[in-house]
Amino acid sequence: MTRRTLERGRLVLATHNPGKVVELAELLGPHGLEVVSAGDLGLAEPDETEDSFIGNARLKALAAATASGLPALADDSGLCVDALGGAPGIYSARWAGPGKDFTIAMQRVQEALGEEGPRTAHFICALAIAWPDGHSEVVEGRVDGRLVWPPRGANGFGYDPMFVMDGKRQTYGEIPRAEKEADNHRARAFVKLLPLLPPLAGQ
Repeated sequence: MTRRTLERGRLVLATHNPGKVVELAELLGPHGLEVVSAGDLGLAEPDETEDSFIGNARLKALAAATASGLPALADDSGLCVDALGGAPGIYSARWAGPGKDFTIAMQRVQEALGEEGPRTAHFICALAIAWPDGHSEVVEGRVDGRLVWPPRGANGFGYDPMFVMDGKRQTYGEIPRAEKEADNHRARAFVKLLPLLPPLAGQ
């Protein structure tokens, strides 16, 4: 079955997370896509009722595409801690509470892990593109690493200050944003998304 590709023009980013909007807008801009966030359009955030990152990404993209009448891109991502059976996983944002305070979320992870035992973890990112007619395409990226305590660094967002990618010494909260965005779970998913995007300008 042929995969559908995007045309140049407006694309809704189905997220209210300003950090994700910045990352995705920078990735999509060179492809001639004019991005606008669901928050800017006043679109409601749908309940994430699926049991996987891919399912929730598709759900959010379809909701935004249907409500806006434009193609939409949704991200569903989270931290999966091996010793916690993959938690917080798809509930990563919920661990931050109604105020979305990830200081609380990181503390909850630390308390669940305790001082001893393995601290391996990975980030997963699913990216879904949906069209108003209900068609969707989904890809997924992953990056492995380990958790540290206490959190380090003020860069990034979410669980970044407690995550060290394999092969690195600094947390995602310590390394420059450009370095993190060049090879994180979202960037790896984006590479898989490239065949669905318009060619870069000049190509």
